[in-house]
Amino acid sequence: MKKADEFASPPSDYNVIVPDGWFQLLLDPDDRDRAIVALAERQFRGIDNAPRLKEQFMRELQRKAREAYRAGGMELYLSTLTIGPIPLASSLLISMLSPDAWPQNLDVEALAEHLLVLDAQKAEARERTGCLASELSVVEVVDLEAVGKAVRRRCREAPDPEHQLGNELPTTTLSYYVSIPATTSWLLMNFSTPMDPLADKMVELFDVVAGTLHWG
Repeated sequence: MKKADEFASPPSDYNVIVPDGWFQLLLDPDDRDRAIVALAERQFRGIDNAPRLKEQFMRELQRKAREAYRAGGMELYLSTLTIGPIPLASSLLISMLSPDAWPQNLDVEALAEHLLVLDAQKAEARERTGCLASELSVVEVVDLEAVGKAVRRRCREAPDPEHQLGNELPTTTLSYYVSIPATTSWLLMNFSTPMDPLADKMVELFDVVAGTLHWG
């Protein structure tokens, strides 16, 4: 397995290992509907008295898939894991960030500083999409064994019941920005969970998944 500093040209692919029970939702418009129907049938198997909830579930998946695709998303994974009757709701969106999305020639330390500035600007503007005012966004530079340094950002965001099937708890996001070797582009792994009481444990799982990333 080649390390990041061993690439003279961009890698042809990347790989990441996700837990059993994480469903890959295809983002391409030609494949999206079939994947959404398959996941809905899986989640509502044996439940015949909740057609409205099932329809709402599919609409929410459509919205997530469209937004992810427009944002440059390449892969979207959704957890179908449960503890007894409790779903361990979480997701992973893997995206490619264009060099145009950031100031040029940022290294990981400079990107970490840039993200902190953006968070401060959002907080000052009281933007609804930023971290909660009572929370500090944690941005740090970490080492991923196979891909080198990355920027790790953890944030706790305000709930969005309208777009989260009525969820009224804060959502924890964990993002990894990884520089793609021999390019000026970044790979973004964006994890998310609305399971606020279990957020720390879910973040531990997300960190393990991020640690499996390697270049192909």
